Amino acid sequence: MAAVVRSACLLIQLAVVALWCSHGAFASDPALLQDFCVVDKMSQVRVNGFPCKDAKDVVAEDFFFSGLHMAGNTANKQRANVTAVNVAQIPGLNNMGVSLARIDYTPNGLNPPHTHPRATEILTVLEGSLYVGFVTSNPENKLFAKVLNKGDVFVFPQGLVHFQFNHGTDNAVALAALSSQNPGVITVGNAVFGSKPSISDDILAKAFQVDKNIIDHIQAQF
Repeated sequence: MAAVVRSACLLIQLAVVALWCSHGAFASDPALLQDFCVVDKMSQVRVNGFPCKDAKDVVAEDFFFSGLHMAGNTANKQRANVTAVNVAQIPGLNNMGVSLARIDYTPNGLNPPHTHPRATEILTVLEGSLYVGFVTSNPENKLFAKVLNKGDVFVFPQGLVHFQFNHGTDNAVALAALSSQNPGVITVGNAVFGSKPSISDDILAKAFQVDKNIIDHIQAQF
């Protein structure tokens, strides 16, 4: 009987280790098994990531992007602009597990509450001052927030709702690095109030504990 119990315990331990390893294997972008895997934009193959083009057809421009020295257009409701540099802009980033973004903010400019489902973000303020923060998952929903000045760095954990707000009187610029070639963005307001088709205002009114007329007004903004 003791031998049977030991065997059962060993099997359980192996199963736990296997599940943990499996989770780790899928926790980030696929690892490279070669020097590079430049995106083949003409391929009809659909994989988790992008198929590679023939190495003999790869050129230096596949690893190049120019434009982060230029300010983004902040003439919008949020008065902020994100210039993404991910696998869509640099084909050579495929399977590399990293990307960048430049974020410009006018005074009172806001990068609204959003998440990156596939990446942790580390943000550096290049100019100006930002009030930034993120909120932990349920049930605590604890806010971690801080004012950042030029040269300051802040980390937003993967998948958590976060934001940046320019509370200063001058324009602000930040550079963000993300731990995915294609981190994705889910802006909370757009997803909840701007979905197509719309989420029922009955559902949203109950979720936010407000009158349906308020929900209808908010949805009209998106």
